[in-house]
Amino acid sequence: LLVGVGGSGKQSLSRLASFICGLEKFQIVVTAKYGIANFKEDLQHLYHKCGQKNQQYAFLITDSQIVVKEMLVYLNDLLNSGNIPDLFPPEDIDSIQSSMINEAKSQGIVELIPSVLWQFFINKVRANLHTILCFSPVGQQFATWCREFPALANTTVIDWFHPWPQQALVSVAERFLSDVHLNDCVDAIAEHMAFCHEKITERSLHFLTEEKRYCYTTPKSFLELIQLYKDLLASKREALDTNRQR
Repeated sequence: LLVGVGGSGKQSLSRLASFICGLEKFQIVVTAKYGIANFKEDLQHLYHKCGQKNQQYAFLITDSQIVVKEMLVYLNDLLNSGNIPDLFPPEDIDSIQSSMINEAKSQGIVELIPSVLWQFFINKVRANLHTILCFSPVGQQFATWCREFPALANTTVIDWFHPWPQQALVSVAERFLSDVHLNDCVDAIAEHMAFCHEKITERSLHFLTEEKRYCYTTPKSFLELIQLYKDLLASKREALDTNRQR
C-alpha cells in the first residue's frame, strides 16, 4: 500500500520495482462504462494467469480507478485470503479444480477433493499475484475505506511517500540540467530551484492555515519546474540567435 499525494511517484516506483523483480504488470483500463462486471473479468484473467499458468504478476491499482465501491469488497477479499466467493461461476470452478489435479499430485497432495484442489489453486494465486495499491491520503476517502475494508491496511505493507529533502531536490535538478550548456551555473541554478520548491511548500502550509484550502507540491511539480526552465531557456536562446542573424 503506497500512500502519497498525486505526483509523488507511486506508480513510477511500482513499475520500476515490478521490472526489477521480473513481474508482468497488470493495470485495469477504466472507461466511461467500466463497472463491477468488468472488474470481475479482469480479476478472473489475473487468477487464470497466476493460478493455472503459474505466471507472476504485479497488479497495480490506484484510488482513481475505484469507480464503484463494490470493487473494494473484491480487493478486501483478495488481500485477506485470496478467495473471492462469487468471482467464478460454478462451471469455471469445476474446470479450475480439474486442471489442478496433476500438479497437486506432483506436490504430494493425496486427498484430491474439490475443496483441497480449490485451496491449492488459491495458494498459487497468492504466491504469484502481487497487489500494489496506490492511494492518496487527501480528504476523508482514504480513512473511510480503511475503516470499512480493514484488509486494505491490516494485510499490506504501508509505504508513506514524504516530500523530497533539499539534498535530493538539488541532486535531481543537477542531473536534469547536466545536458544544458550553463557554464559554471548549474550548481547555483539547482540550489535555487530546490529553494523555490521548498518555499512554495512552506507557503502552502500558510495558505492552508489562512484559507483552509490545500495546495500540494510534489516531485512531479518539481520535475515540471525543471522542464519549464529548460524549455524557456531554449526558446530564449533560439530567439536571440534569430535576432543576431538578422
